[in-house]
Amino acid sequence: METVENGKVVQVHYTGTLENGEVFDSSKGREPLEVTVGQGQVIDGFEQALLGMSINEKKEVTLPPEEAYGPRDEEAKRKFERKEIPPGLDLEVGQTVALSTPQGQQMPAKVVQTDDETITLDLNHPLAGQSLTFELEVVAIS
Repeated sequence: METVENGKVVQVHYTGTLENGEVFDSSKGREPLEVTVGQGQVIDGFEQALLGMSINEKKEVTLPPEEAYGPRDEEAKRKFERKEIPPGLDLEVGQTVALSTPQGQQMPAKVVQTDDETITLDLNHPLAGQSLTFELEVVAIS
């Protein structure tokens, strides 16, 4: 029986929940997620959980923050001058915005403080510091 190993392309259905049971992401009602195992396309713990699974196998795994989006870093807050913010962009505390990295990737940031001169953003991933539970089902391996 074929199993998931590094270098294989895997299609997987998943549901991710927080410790309180709230679903934060799921492939239900969509195409399965396609991942080339070993390429770092998904969080480490998710990828590690897939290793050794076979087609139609189901598994539930709970990942500590270190295997998911990492611990929260209270130093990961940055102040930006209002003049650095595009005109017409009215940011409010609690709002999540997308920033572009120098490599062109999008990264979420949460507005945590504003005043007339500056805006402070929390650059932690929204799921940083949280244990995540995934229900996994491998539907194809190639």
